[in-house]
Amino acid sequence: MANSTLENNADSASNQWGEDSQIWKSLKVAIASSSGFQRWELERDLNLIEPTNNLDQLVSLYLRETLETLAY
Repeated sequence: MANSTLENNADSASNQWGEDSQIWKSLKVAIASSSGFQRWELERDLNLIEPTNNLDQLVSLYLRETLETLAY
């Protein structure tokens, strides 16, 4: 019985991870498509300097800088 509960918990966690991953992927694409992100990227010449930058890293950096600015 305990083993079954552990398996159910593992399945649930795995399912949640998959859903979270899909949500992040959708958010990342939406953020990268926004005019604010595109302007931020151009201001820093990020698309010219390192065009192979990971979108995850760029969106995370954009969100961090945006939140830091809003915190002031």
